[in-house]
Amino acid sequence: MPDQAISPPTSVDQTPAVSVEGLYKSFGPNAILKNVSLRVEQAELTVIVGPSGCGKTTFLRCLNGLETFDEGRIEVAGISLDLHRSDRERGSDVQARIHELRLCAGMVFQSFNLFPHLTVVENVMKAPQVVKGMPTDQARVLALELLEKVGLKEKADLHPVQLSGGQQQRVAIARSLAMQPAVMLYDEPTSALDPALVDEVLGVMRALDDEGMTQIVVTHEMRFARQVADRIVVFHGGEIIESGPPDVIFSAPKDERTRHFLKAYL
Repeated sequence: MPDQAISPPTSVDQTPAVSVEGLYKSFGPNAILKNVSLRVEQAELTVIVGPSGCGKTTFLRCLNGLETFDEGRIEVAGISLDLHRSDRERGSDVQARIHELRLCAGMVFQSFNLFPHLTVVENVMKAPQVVKGMPTDQARVLALELLEKVGLKEKADLHPVQLSGGQQQRVAIARSLAMQPAVMLYDEPTSALDPALVDEVLGVMRALDDEGMTQIVVTHEMRFARQVADRIVVFHGGEIIESGPPDVIFSAPKDERTRHFLKAYL
C-alpha cells in the first residue's frame, strides 16, 4: 500500500494588523513624534496612554491619513505608506495610499460629528453609499445590523439631537464600522461624556474585542485600559517610553515617567 502524503500544518498568519517604523512628525520647529515604532497584532486591543500633548492623538491621526508625517513607514492591513523611499515626493502616489488607509482604518473622535439633519440610520448609511456606491437598500440593511450591534436599532429613525451623548458616540462607532475597516481607531472616545454614560460606549468596544476586531484606543480611562487591553503603550514627549501587558504597566512600570503619570489615576 503506498504511503499517504501528509499535508503540512496550516500556517497561522503572523502579519501584524498595524506596523509603524521610525515615524517622525513636526509642526514647524516643534517635534511631535520622534522615531515612533509600533507593531499591533491582529485582534489585539492596544490602549495608548500618556500626558496631554505627548503625541498620542497625532500618532492616531497619522495611522489613517488625517495627518501626514515627515518620515517613516506605516502599514495598516497591508496598505503601506513609506516616506523612507526615494520617490517620496510623488504626491499622487502618496494621496492614493492615504485614501486606501482611510478605507481600512475606521476613526472615532472625541466629538461625535454626526450629521444633525440625518436620522441615525441615515448617518450610518451615508459613507457606504457615497464612498463605496452601495445601493440604498443594502446600505440600510447593513446600518440596521450595526445599530443592533451597538444596541441602538430601536433609535434608527430618530435624529442625533434626540439621543444622549453615549448613544451618539455608539452611533459614531456604528458609522465607522459601516465601512468594514480592518482596524478601529479611537481618540478619547469617552472624554466628552458624562461619567454615567462612559460604560455603555466602553461596552461596545469590549464586545468588538470579543469578536476579534483590532482596536487602538487613546484614552484616559485607566479602569478600561487595565481590565480590557491586551497591551498598554505609554507615550511621553513624542516617544514610546514603554509598553507591555496591563498587569505589568500598572503594577511594575519600568520608567519613572510612567510611574509619575499613573499616580494621577491610581
